Amino acid sequence: MAASVTNSYPVSESIPAASATWSAANPRRYITPEAGHALEKLGHAIEYLTDEFVHEGGSLCARDSRIEAVQLLMALNRKVYFECPPVRTLGERCRSWLGLDA
Repeated sequence: MAASVTNSYPVSESIPAASATWSAANPRRYITPEAGHALEKLGHAIEYLTDEFVHEGGSLCARDSRIEAVQLLMALNRKVYFECPPVRTLGERCRSWLGLDA
């Protein structure tokens, strides 16, 4: 476990940062209904806190408790998402069906 740069909340090093581009190293995930509900609730909480922060005209300060709360919720959101199993590609399924798995 490593501490994030702006606060002391532990964040797993194995959780990759969000990327704007899709890559084979970051496949789609099979989201279970339970994980979907958790992601939805976390997303709403993140959105609520950020909207509140913006509407109050807060300044970006690493020690602002709302910023720390958003960072914690975002870390939890990534954790839930990356715990979901990756979806096998069509090619992987065909190779498996044909017995060509390496």
